[in-house]
Amino acid sequence: MHNEKPDNSLIMMFNLVGVAAAYVLLGASLWLSTDVPLSTKGFWAIGILMLSLSLVNFVKYRFDNQQRVDRINRIEEARNEKLLEDYVGDIKDAG
Repeated sequence: MHNEKPDNSLIMMFNLVGVAAAYVLLGASLWLSTDVPLSTKGFWAIGILMLSLSLVNFVKYRFDNQQRVDRINRIEEARNEKLLEDYVGDIKDAG
């Protein structure tokens, strides 16, 4: 995490504050709503929490998949570079 750009930390903090504010405002609106029964409020709250959990898992899956693809690409590039070095070395030795 020390290799990140400083502006990434600022953006992440800004997003975290936005999510926290959204939860607080949504919770306040559910709490202060007098026309909605408590069971419905609970159902909505559970739905919102499950949606949040699903979104976090989705983003994590996409991030992990992109890291896997990047890692495979780096391995292939290193292998190709090694093959080229060996080929050029063989040509120099033969010539």
